[in-house]
Amino acid sequence: MNKIRTAVVGAGHLGKYHAEKHTLINDIDLVAICDLDQSLGQAVALENDVAFYADYKELIGSVDAVTIATDTCTHYEIAQFFLKNGVHVLIEKPMTATSSEAKELTKIADTNDLRLQVGHVERFNTALISARKKLGKVHFIECHRLAPFKGRGADVDVILDLMIHDLDVILSLVNDKPKTVSAVGISVITKSVDIANARIEFHTGAIANVTASRVSTSVQRKFRVFHEGQYLSIDFDTAEIQLVAKEDDTNNSQDPLREERWNLEKGDALLAETQAFVDAIREGVPCQVSGHDGAASLELAESIIADISYRSLI
Repeated sequence: MNKIRTAVVGAGHLGKYHAEKHTLINDIDLVAICDLDQSLGQAVALENDVAFYADYKELIGSVDAVTIATDTCTHYEIAQFFLKNGVHVLIEKPMTATSSEAKELTKIADTNDLRLQVGHVERFNTALISARKKLGKVHFIECHRLAPFKGRGADVDVILDLMIHDLDVILSLVNDKPKTVSAVGISVITKSVDIANARIEFHTGAIANVTASRVSTSVQRKFRVFHEGQYLSIDFDTAEIQLVAKEDDTNNSQDPLREERWNLEKGDALLAETQAFVDAIREGVPCQVSGHDGAASLELAESIIADISYRSLI
């Protein structure tokens, strides 16, 4: 079986990591790196012993699939070009600048029977995968994603930069559309929102309380899920899981709660994400994080951004 010929478009921080993962998968033949910055792109191409292109349009005919790791504002134009030319696409989060752009890309991919996967890498986190097996109907979710300011990703606000990771996970767990959104946010370093909190209520009755900051002095990626008789705490950073559950009443225990903790090897979520993309292409099945998922998380993000904007005008 022939290998899937791939290229990475965007040779920045994330692009370098994506290129590395492409070289680790047997089914992939990484053939090129593409970037407008010739010096940066050539350096990454040299590291991986592949060709360099300054113009992504020149890749047509040489690749079966691409990973797009450029600035968010360029995602739509680049992904649209490849999808219209029969190339499968893995696109970094946020999928596009707007949900309408995301929906258009999804429509093109579906029409052309192409795989379109969105880089919501937390879906491949070993802690989340393990925790899912313990979850029942979700009633309440609380999550905090805090990070120091790095400049990278500052072309968008903190909702699209960091919070969108958790929005995607929440939507995948609740499996329902939001009913109401209430949010607050402020700028600290950039001209856009750097700290935000949102309360999301779903038609099922589930509620999510989400906080994201990119001006924290420490890193925190914690996710807590509450449902009947127990709650799960997931640390995306350390891959530690804590389960607190109600004891069986027949035990007549003085302590009505029991606690379990377990640590998993963090694994390589980006490698798993790339492998899943390749598997979807090979098997002709939907991607684990599809364009539809990417559009849904963007739509929710836009509702949060709109409510923050509304409150700032009151």
